[in-house]
Amino acid sequence: MAAIVVTGDSIDSDREVLLDLKSYLQSHYPTNRGTRNGKRMRSKMRGSRVTGISLSDSTISGSLFKNFSALTQLTYLDLSRNTMEGSIPDDLSRCGNLKHLNLSHNFLDGELNISGLSNLEVLDLSVNRITGDIHSSFPLVCNSLVVANLSTNNFTGRIDDMFNGCRHLKYVDFSSNRFSGNIWADFGSLVQFSVSENNLSASISASMFRKNCTLQVLNFSENHFVGEFPGQVSNCQNLNVLNLWGNNFIGSTSGHGSDSIIFFGICDLLRILRIFNFPICFASEKYGYSNFFKYLRIFTDISYTINLAFLDLSRNDFGGDIQEIFGRFTQVKHLVLHGNYYFGGISSSNILKLPNIFRLDLSYNNFLGPLPPEISQMQSLKFLILLAYNNFNGEIPHEYGNILSLQALDISFNRLNGSIPASFGKLTSLLWLMLANNSLSGEIPRETGSCSSLLWFNVANNQLSGGFYPELAKMGNNPLPTFEENRRNGDPEVAGSGECLEMKRWFPAEFSPFMFLFATFTKQSCRSLWDHVLKGYGFFPVCSTGSTLRALDIPAYLQLSGNKLSGKVPTDISQMKKLSKLHLGFNEFEGKLPPEIAQLPLTFLNFTRNKFSGEIPQEIGNLKCLQDFLCFDCPWRQAWFRLVDAFIASAKSMLS
Repeated sequence: MAAIVVTGDSIDSDREVLLDLKSYLQSHYPTNRGTRNGKRMRSKMRGSRVTGISLSDSTISGSLFKNFSALTQLTYLDLSRNTMEGSIPDDLSRCGNLKHLNLSHNFLDGELNISGLSNLEVLDLSVNRITGDIHSSFPLVCNSLVVANLSTNNFTGRIDDMFNGCRHLKYVDFSSNRFSGNIWADFGSLVQFSVSENNLSASISASMFRKNCTLQVLNFSENHFVGEFPGQVSNCQNLNVLNLWGNNFIGSTSGHGSDSIIFFGICDLLRILRIFNFPICFASEKYGYSNFFKYLRIFTDISYTINLAFLDLSRNDFGGDIQEIFGRFTQVKHLVLHGNYYFGGISSSNILKLPNIFRLDLSYNNFLGPLPPEISQMQSLKFLILLAYNNFNGEIPHEYGNILSLQALDISFNRLNGSIPASFGKLTSLLWLMLANNSLSGEIPRETGSCSSLLWFNVANNQLSGGFYPELAKMGNNPLPTFEENRRNGDPEVAGSGECLEMKRWFPAEFSPFMFLFATFTKQSCRSLWDHVLKGYGFFPVCSTGSTLRALDIPAYLQLSGNKLSGKVPTDISQMKKLSKLHLGFNEFEGKLPPEIAQLPLTFLNFTRNKFSGEIPQEIGNLKCLQDFLCFDCPWRQAWFRLVDAFIASAKSMLS
């Protein structure tokens, strides 16, 4: 969707620039020019002076348009969420009236020089590949600047004197870059200051937290800060997000004294506390678990109306039973304890009685015994990652089919047996169902086809039998209500720890749309992508049927490999309109492959080690975006190679 806001008197030069811009767009759109997700590009012409242009999420590729400066009254420019590349042209720095500039989520590179934009109020260059020092632009663009987001780039250099003179600055996000040196001392005057995932060092002094501190968000995670973290952070009475993990802060019970109480006093105001691998809160063996839980108990005793919404203590060495202290955080929405050594206490800790739990993650621990059926009473639960990578055994409780709000269920990599509950068919909001690497048996229930939002289904490496029934092809046929619900009521902390653990586990690395993503993941980009996925916004170009044209969409996958499934692949598989990866390998499927499979936007297809017969359907040649085809021991493997050769020859003749 594009919008051009035009006000004021008519001048011919603006008209000429708009005509140039139209030609630029026609040459930088895909073949289906002028549309975005089926919506017509729109523009308004009220008068002739252009003051604002928005081309966000418009599938524009190539270099930036190089004549925006001719629009002398331009104050608003949004080109975010496209695939533009190359450096930012000098022309943009001559747009002296710009107040809002958003070039985020592109592939821009080169060094930054926007020193001429002295009237900027909002600057967003996040999620690009821009490099170098930023002193040529800061503080020259600071006169009116309120928001500065340069996160997820490759910027370098120091920032300790970067914002001197930025009187109006309130929101700074420089996370996921390569900045080094000391921190800017006056960050306490901001509302948000995020510098995670850099190379910043030195200590944090008490003087940085003055009595008039206005901070609401402070993120120092994954740097090289040292020393004791000052208890004067309690001066920031509006602070609701504090993230300090992944540094070299030190602390001791004797060293902090009363400051420990002050520090945890501020936690009464916090909505998010991330202290995994965080020594200052005594969350490591070096400082003693007893001390850590002593001070955590002080935290809970301060008030019984604690506003803590996000508690992440993952990747520590906590063991034994889950401590009962966690059952006291009645306002917690996200409880993340993965990557520890717990083996019990799920019920006795009372965490299953927390009334507001949205996300529960106890994966990568050593839990034993059957899955607790009491989980089914947690009706606020949307993400149940509690169970993956543990040692649970027994059957999956059929009561889990009563958690109607559930959007993700991951109980993979355990020792579960028995059948998949038919009650899962009631989970119409379920987007992910991960049951791989267990010992499940029986059929895949036909009721699973009623999971209308289920786009990612993985039951690989079990002992499932029965067939690929036509009813199963209905799964995931209408995820839109779930996506719309997330757009209306999306929790801003849903991205979780930001370390992309779920994404890397749930989106397979061998799946070509995600190969390049994993190599470049940062916490910032992962959060952004995760938010896109949960809200149903397209994030990867997916092929149209029988065409090489691609549109941004949410690619789905079906992973059934490594079981004992048999029978024919149903013609109804053509109903799975978003399916980009189909993995049927290492089963006992038989008969002819249905030609309807060519109606899917497949990029990955695996039929290895089955009992298929007959000729490969010629329609498979219409899978023009297929990148991986695995079919070892298939009777028509050579026929496939002949088909590929014919397709390549045809493509060459079209290009010659």
